Amino acid sequence: MCEKSIKDLVDLYIHVSFSVNKIAEGLIKEQIGSDLTNDQHYTLRYINKVGTCTSTELAEVFDVKKSAITAIITRMWEKGLIQRTRDENDRRVVYLNLTEKGEELFLKTEERIHALVESFITQFDQTEIVQFLKTYEKLNEILTERKSRVE
Repeated sequence: MCEKSIKDLVDLYIHVSFSVNKIAEGLIKEQIGSDLTNDQHYTLRYINKVGTCTSTELAEVFDVKKSAITAIITRMWEKGLIQRTRDENDRRVVYLNLTEKGEELFLKTEERIHALVESFITQFDQTEIVQFLKTYEKLNEILTERKSRVE
């Protein structure tokens, strides 16, 4: 490929990536409503998936500082969405899991988000969806590998 076309592709990637992320975040926020922030929803989603975790684990998974996770967890705890349980053998360790209210809110918002994504993903045929997801997964692997080399 000539240098100009690579530059054009990079510019297009940056433009499309920014646009898609911005619009998608806004649409997801509309589905979540005022009950949660996007970060709180992703936190609920993760805790729902693993069952129980610690704030240190969340900070690692989301690649943020522990103080950022602490702020999210505190707000969610105040809303009654998660419960904190201290480890009996090491009081410094606090386990997090969803309350019944947290599970209900997660399921409600997840249903809305699923319907949203389904509304636009079904505009592609099966082959396009599969190829897109393979390509997106490959991009994720490349970025993850690059990030781990930097750290």
